[in-house]
Amino acid sequence: MIRTFKAKAKIIALFLLSAMLLSGCDASLEATAQALEIMAENIDKNSTAPAVDEKYDEVPEENEVAEQEPATEDKKADEEETGPKRPDKDIYILFTSDIHCGVDNGFGYAGLKQIRQTLEAKGYTTLLVDNGDHVQGDVLGTLTKGEAIIPIMNALKYDIAIPGNHDFDYGMDEFLKFPGMADFPYISCNINKQGKLLFDPYIIKEIEGLRIGFVGVTTPQTIIEDSPGSFKDADGNYIYGFMEGNDGKNLYKAVQDAVDEVRAQGVDYVYLIAHLGNDPAAAPYNYMDVISNTSGIDVVLDGHSHDLDQVVMKNKEGKDVVRSAVGYKLNAIGYSHISAEDGSVDTNIWKWESKQSIPDLLGIKNDISDMIDKDEADLDVKLKEVVAKTDENLVIYDPDKTTEDGDPIRIVRSRETNLGDLCADALRAKTGADIGFVNGGGVRDDIPKGNITYGQIISVHPFNNKNVVIEITGQQIADALEWGVSSLPDENGGFLQVSGITFDVNLKVKSGCEHDTDGFLTDIKGERRVSNIKVGDKPLDPKAKYTVAGNVFLLTEQGNGYTCFDDAKIVMEDAGLDNQTLIDYIVDSLGGTVGEDYSEPYGQGRIVINE
Repeated sequence: MIRTFKAKAKIIALFLLSAMLLSGCDASLEATAQALEIMAENIDKNSTAPAVDEKYDEVPEENEVAEQEPATEDKKADEEETGPKRPDKDIYILFTSDIHCGVDNGFGYAGLKQIRQTLEAKGYTTLLVDNGDHVQGDVLGTLTKGEAIIPIMNALKYDIAIPGNHDFDYGMDEFLKFPGMADFPYISCNINKQGKLLFDPYIIKEIEGLRIGFVGVTTPQTIIEDSPGSFKDADGNYIYGFMEGNDGKNLYKAVQDAVDEVRAQGVDYVYLIAHLGNDPAAAPYNYMDVISNTSGIDVVLDGHSHDLDQVVMKNKEGKDVVRSAVGYKLNAIGYSHISAEDGSVDTNIWKWESKQSIPDLLGIKNDISDMIDKDEADLDVKLKEVVAKTDENLVIYDPDKTTEDGDPIRIVRSRETNLGDLCADALRAKTGADIGFVNGGGVRDDIPKGNITYGQIISVHPFNNKNVVIEITGQQIADALEWGVSSLPDENGGFLQVSGITFDVNLKVKSGCEHDTDGFLTDIKGERRVSNIKVGDKPLDPKAKYTVAGNVFLLTEQGNGYTCFDDAKIVMEDAGLDNQTLIDYIVDSLGGTVGEDYSEPYGQGRIVINE
């Protein structure tokens, strides 16, 4: 059967209503009733029992819930003889994951505060934990290198957190500031420096007569996904690690050792706070691998893959383990309820599907919303802060021509520009890739000569696109260039601004690119427009392998129809955000000033178009 929690949804809705009324919100009762109805409906939609997963590699699709009895029933069967230990009062372990600086999205941090506060007002005892990826992913994080997030988490009184892979995006020096800023402990059983753990592997909380162990673990893929240079010393040797390698056995041992230590101290429950995810391609490091190769864990609170799956699967001893994921940017809040009545454990999520956040919808105001409002006001000041300067006008529009109506003519999607060169160079400098590709549609605004502000950088790359590095053949590169110029002389968001590579284009040749009805490249036939391709000063070798840096939209998601990158080997899965990469390049590589190398608005002659 499918078990729902409509009553709990309504309770939370009423809690929020009480807070709203106490705050003096002047919303009409009719609007309030509608808001509560929407909230109850949306939370209820995903408050369903976890699906029992008999085989670890058969993971339900996102939002798919099988018609199975809840995990608590299975746990009761395992403990039928003695019964679980009961807490003195009901305990709610609330958990969040992959918030990515979405402080006012979904439930919002202000809504999270209100939920915790009202649960406690009802007599429940609460803990609050985070599964990682909290300091990166939006402008507030980008412009403060994550430092604006930790004080908010402190004010929310988080009890425990683990690092996610993206929490290293600003480099190790910056990451290591976060634990010192935090009022809560970070834990991890696998993050190490030269073999020595960076954090305690676990923590035991004594609460309402129970001893609850929490073990932390972060995906070993972090070592290749998030600017690998950050984990190396000055000589290029790795000094930080994540228990990677050995077909996952190193990771499984790290988790098992920590769990065994916790169990040896007589705990009643063991929770694994994880940032592993459900991607089969991440094997042997996904949550399925870890659960099936360990024992002693009761519940896995997992993040990384932004899914909402609620799953039960067998550990290596054949016992049930609950795995609960809690989505992205606070579109859900997780809970694990330990009942004082019978000691049963009910782990699931409350989900919010409305595009409007709960704090906005219900007018929630508290100390957290005040902090966020201040941060956003400060952010406005930050956006105006000068970060560098340019001696040249950096353009996406034609500096010499306008339309008949006097409107600017955008050229970044149809020919090389100096700003396109700059953005592509930033990618290559950041990653060390052979080639940098930036789709013209991802370069959104001019930067005029003079001081450069944070806001102008964000206007150039407003999407916070994550960068990656792939390895492909010279032939795939040639195909990509051909597809990129297929629409010329018309503009196309997929026109490539490039670094590390040059080529000629002959517009007298009709494009031989074919595509399906959705605009995805399917074939290239006949004579080609692109010729004289050189990587550096050497002709492109169609059979050779090259590394290419670009954003995930372009290189891994078939953005602008680029199917020619399909099945590419990913050599760096997370190379930072595009806007931060541009900031770092101007400040660190160019000494803070864009100079005469970028003086020509039509670029450095990397793309020669013959009409």
